[in-house]
Amino acid sequence: MSDADCLFCKIVAEEVPAEVVHVTERTVAFRDINPQAPTHVLVVPRDHYPNAAALAAGDPVASAELVSAAAAIATAEGHEDYRLVFNTGAGVGQTVFHTHLHLLAGRSMTWPPG
Repeated sequence: MSDADCLFCKIVAEEVPAEVVHVTERTVAFRDINPQAPTHVLVVPRDHYPNAAALAAGDPVASAELVSAAAAIATAEGHEDYRLVFNTGAGVGQTVFHTHLHLLAGRSMTWPPG
């Protein structure tokens, strides 16, 4: 499943360049072009789902694999501490409507975020 107008679908299909850092059967991970931390990687499912809830309902295995891939990337980049964020909806900052998990690491972070 893909959406011809979706930026992340185009990155998965290698039609748009990205700095890809990790690939699995169900996921592709690449560096964010507007990083909010020294390590800021987006982990996306290969199939198009508009948000995290839709992915969890439609492909729970891929949903879990996003988290597993993020953990592997954090370890590979030398981070024991990291933050994982899903934004679901424009009102909370989602700008690309293809599920993506933000992996943020490499600096101190406060709570609550935002």
